[in-house]
Amino acid sequence: MPVAQRRRKAILQMEKLRKKGAAIAPVRIEGRQIARTFWGKAWCEHLEKFSDYENRLPRGRTYVRNGAVCHLEIRKGEVWAKVMGSHLYEVQVKVKTLPEDRWKTVKERCGGKVASLLDLLRGRLSERVMEVVTDRDSGLFPRPKEISLACSCPDWAEMCKHVAGVLYGVGARLDERPELLFLLRGVDHKELVGSAQAGSVIARGKKGGKHKKLADGDLGEVFGIELAAPPRKAHSARGGRRTARRLGRRGR
Repeated sequence: MPVAQRRRKAILQMEKLRKKGAAIAPVRIEGRQIARTFWGKAWCEHLEKFSDYENRLPRGRTYVRNGAVCHLEIRKGEVWAKVMGSHLYEVQVKVKTLPEDRWKTVKERCGGKVASLLDLLRGRLSERVMEVVTDRDSGLFPRPKEISLACSCPDWAEMCKHVAGVLYGVGARLDERPELLFLLRGVDHKELVGSAQAGSVIARGKKGGKHKKLADGDLGEVFGIELAAPPRKAHSARGGRRTARRLGRRGR
């Protein structure tokens, strides 16, 4: 299908969805560069490092550049998208949340090195912190084995061009809202700043030679904030492992 025709179809489909009351968040690329900021570029470059993806991703660049990704939503552990091809296809990308021990290691290695939340989100980080968060095996970005892909198109390849377009679309979306990477991996980005501040307070406390447990009120005074009561743990109503299912496929 010619690019101009696909673009027109994508615009018409988005209008139809909006009229039905759907909150549509299309991916819009200006120029040839898909991602421009630290977080967006880091996402794209990370995926391109893996041989599993290197031959399949390029097909998605054309799709995302030409406005074929009509809707893209990032949630905890998954990305949902609608992509215009011969038809409007649904794409689901599941991403495992960051293991607790891996997140703990990232926080420890970044301790005291992230100046502020604003610096974190804008990618104004030291070379050392950049190395930690972008590390291929132990950083924030998912490895291929932590990602599962599905598309409703008739192409049975695990990564079709619609899925590839969505993966690049995530990079473009991180340009606008970098905090969504942390949501996707199931961690709180504010902890990278908070852990650094807490670490310095704990270090100063140890120098005093007294190991005293602080009450919530004392912690509030240390950090200059009012602490809310800790939330209770929610018990999952779902039992056992949920079986992943392939999205329903439509004909060409």
